[in-house]
Amino acid sequence: MPPSRPSGAQESAAVRLFFALSPRLPLAAQPDPPDALRPWEEVSVPRPRGPETLPATWFPADAARGAVLLLPPWLAWGRSYFHRWGRIKALHEAGYHALTLDLPGVSNVAARGFLDRDVEAGLDFLAAKAPGLPLHVWGVSAGGYWAHPVLARTRLVAGAMFEDVAPHLLEWSRRVAPQQWPAYLVFEHVLRTAYRYLDMRRHAEAFSVRAITYVSGAQDEGVRPPDTQELASHANARVQIIEGARHLESIKLANQEILALALETFAQAEATHQKRPDPGPPRVLLRRTDNGPGGETSPGGAGSRPPRPPALPPRTCGPRR
Repeated sequence: MPPSRPSGAQESAAVRLFFALSPRLPLAAQPDPPDALRPWEEVSVPRPRGPETLPATWFPADAARGAVLLLPPWLAWGRSYFHRWGRIKALHEAGYHALTLDLPGVSNVAARGFLDRDVEAGLDFLAAKAPGLPLHVWGVSAGGYWAHPVLARTRLVAGAMFEDVAPHLLEWSRRVAPQQWPAYLVFEHVLRTAYRYLDMRRHAEAFSVRAITYVSGAQDEGVRPPDTQELASHANARVQIIEGARHLESIKLANQEILALALETFAQAEATHQKRPDPGPPRVLLRRTDNGPGGETSPGGAGSRPPRPPALPPRTCGPRR
């Protein structure tokens, strides 16, 4: 079973402390998607409580085979992060609708509790936009982090792709900002239920998702390869570690491999049934590249479960020439 949600009072206190510790993001106007990603439509996702909505962009596909919720990292440009690096284009060409969603803290919308409620609102909106189609989640860093509690309590999602997701954001914070140790002690020893709820390893054990892949960079100092491998082991998922990549750089150094891996993961989820033999421990793939790091970096982001189908076979990933 996944960990229990904290009481309303404890969740409210934990959210205030959590955002006080989080990096501040300047509000930035969201640019329109480029012409290459047409057609698209700006939509508003209703939040679970209150009249506010979350900004989102809908990218429909012709004769769609499925639909994917894209959840961005904790960056000022929010869902427009997905305008680059080919994820939406690859999904469209493969026959998937796509929905990109801004979470509170990026848009001018205040958090009302942990952000998994907003991820769940996005997933419900996607299900209404694509009735009867398989649904998938593609989360990057913080976006993927907040998807974990949702996937632990829903059976709507067939496949999931995660990039650079920390098992526990407060454990990550301890490493990158140790000077805030008094706040971490409050979380761990006073807000105990909230601290347990923020441990995504506990949620991953309750996943009913049919196929899952985790990707992270070998040089990521926040989400280290052992962190990714540990989280994947709880989700019974496949792992790919990108040599030479720091946080959010894997998609740049191994772009085509990651796009293909996501599509392969979603296709496997659609082709399998819920009841299949358990595949055992996750397979770890190492992708080597001669390219150096580049681009922006950003901070983060045992119950019973149905058996998952066999993992995708390993691929040989040699150095890029």
